Amino acid sequence: MTGYGKASATFGDKKINVEIKSLNSKAMDLSTRIAPLYREKEIEIRNMVSKSLERGKVDFSLWIEKEASTSAAQINIALAQSYDQQMQKLSEALGWGNYPNEYSMATLLRMPDIMSKDEIIELSEEEWEVVRQVVEEAIAHLVDFRKQEGAALEKKFNEKIDNIERLLKSIEPYETKIRERITDALEKTICVDYDKNRLEQELIYYIEKLDINEEKQRLSNHLNYFRETMASGHGQGKKLGFIAQEM
Repeated sequence: MTGYGKASATFGDKKINVEIKSLNSKAMDLSTRIAPLYREKEIEIRNMVSKSLERGKVDFSLWIEKEASTSAAQINIALAQSYDQQMQKLSEALGWGNYPNEYSMATLLRMPDIMSKDEIIELSEEEWEVVRQVVEEAIAHLVDFRKQEGAALEKKFNEKIDNIERLLKSIEPYETKIRERITDALEKTICVDYDKNRLEQELIYYIEKLDINEEKQRLSNHLNYFRETMASGHGQGKKLGFIAQEM
């Protein structure tokens, strides 16, 4: 069943986001995109999703947003000073004589490791607890979405079942009329001698072919079984499909 869920929370200077989408599928087909810091928890995250959703084609995304002031790369000033001194010596050794110039700053900023970002390399238990709660919240939103869709489908199915039930009852008068028409037609048209025993046997055979009481009873049972299966809980799609085919 289709569904969508999203949740977010703040931890320090980060905004932790989780988004889950699901489409119909007979089995669980889960694909994940997880921020590098949280990949060590991928198995646990997968278990949380699979336990709650059971099946479906599911796309799971977990990413981080940071404030611009904290996410911007920092200039390694000490290393820049070291590069500057070496470039000054190089300029003097080669006799360039015009260092620094308008290109010096651009050259300096392209030197290895001048721009650096401080990244947390270990996930704390406190942060993981926040992430876990965000994952659970996103899953809960998706489950609510699916429940709403399921309730709408259940209402539509019940309307169709009720309609079939009304139509089933409406055919009863026609069965009686068919028998009466056969009898009346025979009485009016047969004016010659005939084997009454043979005719009676043929009539019984024909009327038995017209008798659909067994089919009516089976259909009625299937209608009730369909309702009971819908009310029994989730994960009954295959069973409902089989009952519908029998109906």
